[in-house]
Amino acid sequence: MHADDLFRRIGDALGVRRVFGEPVERDGVTVIPVAMVAGGGGGGAGLPRTPGDDGFGGGFGGWSRGIGVFTVRDGEVRFVPATDRTLLLVVALLVWGRIMLRIVRSARRAS
Repeated sequence: MHADDLFRRIGDALGVRRVFGEPVERDGVTVIPVAMVAGGGGGGAGLPRTPGDDGFGGGFGGWSRGIGVFTVRDGEVRFVPATDRTLLLVVALLVWGRIMLRIVRSARRAS
């Protein structure tokens, strides 16, 4: 695979079609899904260890997550965020743990 082909495929994978989904219309309301997309890659070259060894390597990774939808009704656009219950639970547990840690430390200092 040539570098031009690789970069074109990466661009397709991280393009605007991954961020904004196909609009769906129901009962006069148009819904456009929205996602957060991130990606990265790297490559390298090393010293050949054996004859014919190019010593080259590379990699690529991507991530996407739905964050909400745009709704269009009667010419008015509104963003409706997606609620990630797992993230909310993790944040709540971290805050609760931090509060409990402060209470325990205060009790130890007081005694």
